[in-house]
Amino acid sequence: MADDMGWGQTGYRNHPVLKTPNLDNMAEHGLRFERFYAGCCVCSPTRASVLTGRSPDRCGVLSHGYALRHQEKTIAQALKEAGYVTGHFGKWHLNGLKGPGAPVLKEDTYGPGHFGFDEWLSVTNFYDQSPLMSRKGEFVQQEGDSSDVVVAEAIKFLKKHKDGAKPMFTVIWYGTPHSPFKALAKDKAPFAKLNEKSAEHYGELTAMDRSVGTLRTALREMDIADETLLVFCSDNGGLRGITPETVGGLRGFKGTVYEGGLRVPAIIEWPGQVDPRITNYPACTMDLFPTVADLLDLPKDIFVQPLDGVSLKPLLNEELAEREQPIPFRFQKKAAWVDNDYKLVHPNAKTFELYNLTMDPFEEHDLAKTQPKRFAQMKKAFLAWNEAADASFAGKDYPEGKLAEPDPEPEFWFADPRYKQYLPEWRDRWEFKSYIERVERNRKN
Repeated sequence: MADDMGWGQTGYRNHPVLKTPNLDNMAEHGLRFERFYAGCCVCSPTRASVLTGRSPDRCGVLSHGYALRHQEKTIAQALKEAGYVTGHFGKWHLNGLKGPGAPVLKEDTYGPGHFGFDEWLSVTNFYDQSPLMSRKGEFVQQEGDSSDVVVAEAIKFLKKHKDGAKPMFTVIWYGTPHSPFKALAKDKAPFAKLNEKSAEHYGELTAMDRSVGTLRTALREMDIADETLLVFCSDNGGLRGITPETVGGLRGFKGTVYEGGLRVPAIIEWPGQVDPRITNYPACTMDLFPTVADLLDLPKDIFVQPLDGVSLKPLLNEELAEREQPIPFRFQKKAAWVDNDYKLVHPNAKTFELYNLTMDPFEEHDLAKTQPKRFAQMKKAFLAWNEAADASFAGKDYPEGKLAEPDPEPEFWFADPRYKQYLPEWRDRWEFKSYIERVERNRKN
């Protein structure tokens, strides 16, 4: 999963400057989604939706800085119980800490190891060149582009276990192309005519695409490509202020509930099992856990109910006419409700809008007044779901019927006393220094 990659940032979408030959090849040989949605318009909530198959608000992950609740059940836990060996590599951002990526501490009870991952090399948030990371609590200095680093670690994990008795489940969560943008000189060279920020940004994506190719080549060389379901997507829509723009002409960017903030590139590749084609079926990150569970015929009790995702297993080999269950989104005082061709948008605390995404993909023509019956039906359905999500947030879905422990307060990692001993060393690192100074300056103001 990419970090802040917009829907328009691939070669196969004819981006004007970015080349992504490896993603293009993956799309050619896999199921390419034209309407795939992140679980939210920002990063941490989407990660919670991937792991649980549920709306992030149900899980308590309202935004970045909110931790995934221990009462939730994850795909890694389910697969570990089913006999898989599990690994996480890269950005975690589900342990309640804000700020630039720091190594996840061994004693952090909200780290990957507490949610089903046997092995992990992870950081709390975004990371770039030569990142300082944590291997199951041991700090390790890595060298090179961050995308190359985490894919190399994932390949080591796969090679280590490929001949063992257990099948493998691997999560790679990139730090690319999240700011601050830092690309290798060779990767940003093709973008010399762009402004510096955009050149660095697109250089990061070039490296990430290269790492996708490295991974796919390694799967073939290990002779496990035909037995591997490989999924690629992004965690939210593209960023403002990058030229050329990131969202392929869609309305909105990261942080909004319009298509530019929610719709992301996505591909599923599984040689011999997935019919290569382009689909307009609306799908989302919440569908990934139910899909894997369906493929493996896992028991229903691996989930916390209710789920917001559905299994995409039938879609792997044939087109489906309609999605049976709408896709819900909530973020702060904004929300959206995607029901096949139509989308209800709640862009602020007072307003509701209605769009037909097939006829109006750029969300320019509000149909709330011209289609009052449909508008009223979708608004009623969303408000009913919204009330159910509030109950979930309060802990009603858990066996105890309540929260077993209070959600930890969101905090910057460098205010966490567990990190105090490392802070003097990190203040001189470029990826932390400017961020800490900015936060402290804002606090004073």
